[in-house]
Amino acid sequence: MEENVFEQMAKRYDTEDRKELANVIVKEIKPVLQNSKSKSLLDYGSGTGLVSLELADLVDSVLLVDASKQMTDVAQAKINNRGINNAKAIYSDFTQETPALKADIVLMSLVLLHVPDTEKILKQLYNILNNGGKLIIVDFDKNEKINHPKVHNGFSHAELKKCLTEVGFKSTQIKTFHHGERIFMNQDASMFISCSLNDPHLTDA
Repeated sequence: MEENVFEQMAKRYDTEDRKELANVIVKEIKPVLQNSKSKSLLDYGSGTGLVSLELADLVDSVLLVDASKQMTDVAQAKINNRGINNAKAIYSDFTQETPALKADIVLMSLVLLHVPDTEKILKQLYNILNNGGKLIIVDFDKNEKINHPKVHNGFSHAELKKCLTEVGFKSTQIKTFHHGERIFMNQDASMFISCSLNDPHLTDA
């Protein structure tokens, strides 16, 4: 009766707070993925898959990518245990290497705030997308109460939009969808969802 290491690790990472937040995010992303049954989804910074594994039945395939080997091991163990046939997890750090991957939809949920060079990672993700591709970002709104050397204190919609346009995205829609208590570095905060298209003519979204 071995409780395998990965289940123990998943328990450590998948705290109740994280699960709750992930559920809120999943609920917000689901409508964006309508009509995506034939599309491939890449979740960058997927962690243990709390968000993207809940979206697997809405798309053709899900690739979970994380810069932490432990996280991808946990995610892969979940995929195997649940028998999710269209998902797999791989270890890769897009801030250090240029990925030779392609996807129709790229998701980044609460990851951008951990990446020092915003523009560089957005460029990488832009290059991964197929024509008519969509980038979905979920993150925290700018929050002046937060000051941490390794974490952005959220993003202003205007600044993020400008950065996405400079990288090459043709259209971006951003809206705040959730306010929560102590969800960002123990501070009350709000989250936004941003959807960017790399060529609005090639998609029905």
